[in-house]
Amino acid sequence: MTTYYYVLASQKFLLEEEPFDEVLKERTRNYQEQNKEIDFWLVKQPAFLESPEFSQIKAKCPQPAVAIISTNPQFVTWLKLRLEYVITGEFQAPSDTIPSHDASLASV
Repeated sequence: MTTYYYVLASQKFLLEEEPFDEVLKERTRNYQEQNKEIDFWLVKQPAFLESPEFSQIKAKCPQPAVAIISTNPQFVTWLKLRLEYVITGEFQAPSDTIPSHDASLASV
């Protein structure tokens, strides 16, 4: 299993009210310049919130939610400091209740 760290917020806040696309573009560019593998994912309506251990977290976050998931805890800490209205935490996957770290309930 791998430990994943997340920043969770409402889609409206993170994708409409914050200029978050610029943050992701800059981070992606920085990784490419350093030949570093991307270790973060933006997941709309993350499926991990449906697992029983996340019921209280899901209740605190306006829906629909969006998560930035990473294997890099420093990146998540940096995001938490940059953004105000977010929830942070961690989980391990794959597990019995979370089969995939980047699964989404959003229809394509």
